[in-house]
Amino acid sequence: MEFVVITGMSGAGKTQTMKFMEDMGYFCVDNLPIFLLPKFGELCSGSEGQNGKYALVLDVRGGDFVDDLLNFSEQMSSTAVSVHILFLDCSDQILISRHSENKKLHPLAVRGDNAGAILKEREILAPLRERADYVIDTTSLTIWELKARIRNLFGDGSGVGEMTVEVISFGYKYSVPANADLMFDVRFLPNPYYVPELRNLTGNDSPVAAYVASDGSAGVFMDKVCALLDYLIPLYRRESKQALVIAVGCTGGRHRSVAVANELTRRLSDAGVNVSLVHRDIGR
Repeated sequence: MEFVVITGMSGAGKTQTMKFMEDMGYFCVDNLPIFLLPKFGELCSGSEGQNGKYALVLDVRGGDFVDDLLNFSEQMSSTAVSVHILFLDCSDQILISRHSENKKLHPLAVRGDNAGAILKEREILAPLRERADYVIDTTSLTIWELKARIRNLFGDGSGVGEMTVEVISFGYKYSVPANADLMFDVRFLPNPYYVPELRNLTGNDSPVAAYVASDGSAGVFMDKVCALLDYLIPLYRRESKQALVIAVGCTGGRHRSVAVANELTRRLSDAGVNVSLVHRDIGR
């Protein structure tokens, strides 16, 4: 079991960090009342859900919580449960700017004095920052850079939260997939439908796949598509795109698109891409 406590300065990025943790499969709770913390830990210890991965956002909205959190961390550690404290920090000037842009008062602000509230919060949280396992200063980080930092710290290599690629074969006669990001039309390839012994087969059958691949343009097409994807996929990942849908279409969605989608999926998988495959119209 793993607990990650997300804390730090108000406006430093705790809410966004919680969303990133959710994407990585953590069960997240925002602003849990501090008196419920021991009970929450007890309930989680007896649960087999969420792969034992929990993240809590605790900050000055919940009042004086620093001592209780540190005690909770020590108690859980004594039961062989790891508790990691992630502290998000930011410069005072940027925090003031963020509160102003969002038209929000700092939780500790009195009569609109955000600057004074930030100084008070920093004093309250100083012991916690000192004890934190990880400190991330978000002053100059973009949202994508913050996500990369969180993924590097808490990602487990399972692919959860990483971009997934879905390859869909389809037939143009049944409409194009509405969720496609990239679309390739393979109707230029020879059509097995017009070969009597292949008509009732699909692109999943080796005779059909061999027939489609026998056209010299098929191999050139696959090489060029894979070269394009080899260039594009890292760029999509850099922008933290969660899913990329690649649609491959022919007339009916049974022969050419299925065979090409199968080969494309195989090549992407061999290249280490987290890829899945759907043949939308193969049964029509």
